[in-house]
Amino acid sequence: MKILLICSKAFYDKLQDYKQKLENLGHKVFMPNCWNAPETEAKYRGTPEHHIFKAKMFRQSEETIKNMDAVLVLNFNKNGQENYIGGATFLEIYDAFRMNKKIYFVNDIPNNMLKDELIGFNPTIIGNDLTKISVL
Repeated sequence: MKILLICSKAFYDKLQDYKQKLENLGHKVFMPNCWNAPETEAKYRGTPEHHIFKAKMFRQSEETIKNMDAVLVLNFNKNGQENYIGGATFLEIYDAFRMNKKIYFVNDIPNNMLKDELIGFNPTIIGNDLTKISVL
């Protein structure tokens, strides 16, 4: 399967490990925008160009998701929030849902204001068992 890893920038340090494990299982793995330079957005914050950068990233993610079979959401604890999913990750999950892509979560759906929407996307919770990711 072609799988896009998506997550908060706070979890980018975990991406390489997940990529390697998935590739060892025979998957082709793609990384999120700016994963190797997470500080990129900070250069634009507070500038008139910030909205242009964000829009470009949203469009780029949408194009990438079109070519995937699935997305794997790395949703870990962040700043006291269990199984954190931020705004940009939520939008990527929504894009995957709209395009009928398989959606996998490493951990349970977070208990937050978007819980009902996330339930509606019907993700498969793999409990960190990457062998549960399949073509079926």
